[in-house]
Amino acid sequence: MRHLPLQAATACGLLAVGTVLPAAALAAGKAAVFPVELFEPGATYGARARPADTRKLALVTDELRKALHDQAGLEIVDTAPKADTVAKEGPLYKCNGCAADIGKSLGADLVATGYVEKGSGQIFNLNVTIAEAETGKVVRGGLVTIRADTDDTWAHAMRWLVKNRLLAEPLPGKS
Repeated sequence: MRHLPLQAATACGLLAVGTVLPAAALAAGKAAVFPVELFEPGATYGARARPADTRKLALVTDELRKALHDQAGLEIVDTAPKADTVAKEGPLYKCNGCAADIGKSLGADLVATGYVEKGSGQIFNLNVTIAEAETGKVVRGGLVTIRADTDDTWAHAMRWLVKNRLLAEPLPGKS
């Protein structure tokens, strides 16, 4: 039997779950948005993501960066200078908050991390967390289930997650 992480296990049978905290928590100006990662429980150790999955991960990462910039007014910090550190410390979804330290070293106020858990060939869970770089405290987060393996469904899932979980409330001074 396959064991799922707690976040995914609690979402079984649900379309989405999430945390929506006060919008003031996102009032900071700079965000380090790290590439969305793949968690594939059934894969053998050291297996690489399929090219199609890698493309979709880049697509949802771009959707998240664009939304946080365009809709939340955050300046997106380039994470590329710390790619080696991320590779060494990662995957970020299980490094006990190392993303906050890496984001802080990049001058970010917030860090956004995410991963797609591959449950089967057609069902995926997209999980995104936004935390304060200074403290590592999670200020927003959410999970949505993707029920088809296409670019459109993955992109739609990220847009839905941003709209309904990450930025569900307007930011201070925004309408």
